[in-house]
Order: sequence, then structure tokens, then C-alpha cells
Amino acid sequence: MILGLLSFQVTIMTALPIQERVITVYGNCGSCKKAIEKAAKSVDGVESANWDKKKKTLSVAYEDTKTSLNLIEKAIIAIGYDTENLFADDEVYEKLHSCCKYDRKPR
Repeated sequence: MILGLLSFQVTIMTALPIQERVITVYGNCGSCKKAIEKAAKSVDGVESANWDKKKKTLSVAYEDTKTSLNLIEKAIIAIGYDTENLFADDEVYEKLHSCCKYDRKPR
């Protein structure tokens, strides 16, 4: 009798450590929405980003093993938009289109 070995691979599906957060991000218009969401989504590990123009809030979902909320906020301030925790450089803010220049909060 010939004995054969049967091998197989078992894949275990595990849930990714997804964090969902809502933060304030200042802006004014549809162009701001596109830019803010694009900046957030450019960060590796961000699953989704949706900025609400009226509420000035960004809802973001990300894998916490790949990124952090701080890194996402840094990507947003790099293009000129202040968040509730970080401020964009004045020089970058000044380069925003006139319709995108929101009322900045005092630091």
C-alpha cells in the first residue's frame, strides 16, 4: 500500500485593527473637500475619509498598525488646512485659493 501525504493551507481571516475617528478640519468649499480627503487618503493605511463642509469634520477610518491620526493630520496641514490639533504653516495656507481661505483660529 502506498501512503500519500495530503497537504493543504488554512487561511485564517482576522479583522484588521481599524480605527474610526472624527476630527475638526477647517475649510470652506468643494475644492477644500476634495483636497482634504485626497490628503487623508494619501496616507498609507487610510481606508476612507469623508469631510463634511457644514460641520467642518473629517470622518476617517484607518489601520492603526500602518498609521496614526497624527500622521493623517500632518498630511492635511501640509496642504494648508488646520485641524483641531495642528496648524498649517502660514506660507502654505497663503497659497490656498481665495475661496479656500477659511477663518483661522488663534493659536
